[in-house]
Amino acid sequence: MRIVFNFKNFDPSDHLRKYAKDRFGKLGKFMAGTPDAELQVNLEVEKFRHIADVVLTGKNVHISAREDSEDMYSTVDMVWDKLEAQMRKVRDKDKSKRKAGGETVRMDVISFDEDTSGKRRQSIQQTDHFEPKPMVVEEAAMQLGKTENEFLVFLNAENERVNVIYRRKTGDFGLIDPGV
Repeated sequence: MRIVFNFKNFDPSDHLRKYAKDRFGKLGKFMAGTPDAELQVNLEVEKFRHIADVVLTGKNVHISAREDSEDMYSTVDMVWDKLEAQMRKVRDKDKSKRKAGGETVRMDVISFDEDTSGKRRQSIQQTDHFEPKPMVVEEAAMQLGKTENEFLVFLNAENERVNVIYRRKTGDFGLIDPGV
């Protein structure tokens, strides 16, 4: 993430410059997947008011915040808090969209029949679509243990991927995590 500073009506100390750069650099954790993100930081002094006006632009993100106080360090902290809250809101909204969009899983029941020439061919008997429920692996194992089913498809709450837990011939459970 690129940070651009503009100072108006005052000459910043090296300490203020470093403080602001360190503080606003922490927003980079929210923009990890966006290398072309830019943070425009405008700091100005008007008589006794110290004003910070910040604009963050990146892929699918455009947020801004403005604060003023009687101390530039306080102003930087207050505007950073506003930006952080907005970025958390954007990130949580993206996560909930991914979860709400929900991956539907398609399950087919396939049987094998012999055709007139004696060859085996498969035919789909039944198709079912469902949205797997989010749960941790231990909870999925408990759920599978309570049923007679051979497997359970679920959304792993820890990594947000569709996983399959299955019953092994030994009675233990196995886990299929396609993202590993």
